[in-house]
Amino acid sequence: METQQGLSKEEANKAIVARWFTDFWGETCNLDIVDELAAPDMVLHYSLHDPRRGPGDIKSFMIDFRAAFPDLKFWGAADLIAEGDYVVGRWEGGGTHTGPAFSDFLIGSLPAATGSRMHFTGTTVLKLENGKIVEEIGLDDGVTALQQLGLIRAIQ
Repeated sequence: METQQGLSKEEANKAIVARWFTDFWGETCNLDIVDELAAPDMVLHYSLHDPRRGPGDIKSFMIDFRAAFPDLKFWGAADLIAEGDYVVGRWEGGGTHTGPAFSDFLIGSLPAATGSRMHFTGTTVLKLENGKIVEEIGLDDGVTALQQLGLIRAIQ
């Protein structure tokens, strides 16, 4: 099956996800990408956070995340894999908490400007329908991030 541009459905979906990863999760976030590529009922869910639903909630999440971690960025760690409506990506990234208090982690909150740095990896599965992202479900190495931020510690 080919799209209008002559790309296979999988190649077109990978191109959309690549833009999403660069423009939403990359070093400089352009929140206009949410209106362009997210479906009106998109779900964004990672293990460290409550699920976010819809463009407004997803933008709010990223605004708060980037305010708390101004140098936040994530990048691909492997080529994207696509099959039908699904695209899978491996990534790594993180940032330094130099901004305001952040209470979006399920395990606890950070007071303002702790200076703690997190760097971790994960795998994300995105589902697309009609050129829009309807679901982004990620499994990340949250234990590593939470340890680095001082929200959990290993028992010795």
